[in-house]
Amino acid sequence: MTRRILSALLLAALASGCAGPTRLAEKSQQKLAGGDMWRAWQLATRALDREPMNPRARDAAANAGRVIADDWQRRIHALAPLDSLRAAEQVLEFAQFRANATTYTTIEVSPTWPAEERALRTAAARSHYVEATQARAAHRPKAAFAQFHECERFVSGYRDAALNADRCYEQALTRVAVLPFSGGNDAAFGREVSDRWRDALAKEMAPPQARFTRILGADAVSSRMRVSQLGQLSREEAVRLGRRAGAQRVVWGSLGSVRTETHLQFFRDVVARRIVQKADDGSEVVRWVDVPIEVVARTREVGVDVDYEVIATRDGTSLSHERGPRSSRARVVWTSFVPEGDLTAYALVSEVTRTQSPQRAKDVETRWKAVCGESTTLQQVLAARRETRGDAGYDRGTLGRLVAGTAFVFMQELPPAQELALAALSSGWQPLQRELTRLDGMDDVDLGVALSDD
Repeated sequence: MTRRILSALLLAALASGCAGPTRLAEKSQQKLAGGDMWRAWQLATRALDREPMNPRARDAAANAGRVIADDWQRRIHALAPLDSLRAAEQVLEFAQFRANATTYTTIEVSPTWPAEERALRTAAARSHYVEATQARAAHRPKAAFAQFHECERFVSGYRDAALNADRCYEQALTRVAVLPFSGGNDAAFGREVSDRWRDALAKEMAPPQARFTRILGADAVSSRMRVSQLGQLSREEAVRLGRRAGAQRVVWGSLGSVRTETHLQFFRDVVARRIVQKADDGSEVVRWVDVPIEVVARTREVGVDVDYEVIATRDGTSLSHERGPRSSRARVVWTSFVPEGDLTAYALVSEVTRTQSPQRAKDVETRWKAVCGESTTLQQVLAARRETRGDAGYDRGTLGRLVAGTAFVFMQELPPAQELALAALSSGWQPLQRELTRLDGMDDVDLGVALSDD
């Protein structure tokens, strides 16, 4: 009996598998009859995905495809006299649909369609070619490149569009030199900041993120600078230096004085330690013991103003200018308390206290976070205390983690203010990236830069 039931279930499953695509094909025909051609196409192709040779599904896909093609051609015919470019865009979309549909069926078109398609594509290519030629004559190589590139999208090999696109692209390339920032009495500080900005920008603005902008390497600038220019570079010198380096734009800026504030905070309270003991009957008895602890936290906040300008080297036009503060903060924690045994047995508040005095538990946790930080746990502090031998001094390699707050570092010494200022400024290049990205597709003439005499 069991064998017959299993056999019946297997046959039913096989029948269900065969009926699935057929049922989808039936639904496709129903949707098509109701005027929903795209839903009909979706159901038919889904059926063919399951069973490619299903005759009902093949017929459903052919019927839906034919209706879609007829409708698409009608819409293109109606649009062409009003907006030939939009009609040509529809031609490209229709061609892509037909190419993708070959997996399922052949999409039939009217006998006159191939000639009509060629005419619309050619008209669009011709229109973009004219705009490209006008843009190039108006000293807009970036705009010209885009229009020549459009010609190729509609008609591959149209006239000399590809060759002209390459020529315009070379003219449109915008090389940017990030010059050393002046940093008051510390020239090395300004150079290190600008070096970090340049390296980050070169990585983030590589193609395809930026179409025309290229960030020049350090050698292109430093090899042309005099020693006297390393600490203080005037605006005029920056423009001349950019020209000699082959840059169309330079980033020139300065750093203000480092402002710093240091604070000391204490967490003095008891924490709970869970102790598990065996009772006379062999069962485990859990009790919580209060353990006094003092944790000292020191925080240092720094701020520094940065002022930079993006300048066109052709005539010194200011393309972008920003001045604003950058800030950073670091926290180090230390305790003399030495934990015993399993660190997971320690808690800020015991389960008993949390149940019986929730307000007390909330108060302790709030004060802990205020002193030690939102992401620093008691176990982290205790683990760091156990692992630390002697005084843990500042290590520059930990600066990034301190500033990011992603890892707890157990030290008795705060990073120097200058180091924190460097950390604050090192990640401060994003606004400049946004500006360079905005300028990437803009021709100099549209930014008010004077045309060259040649």
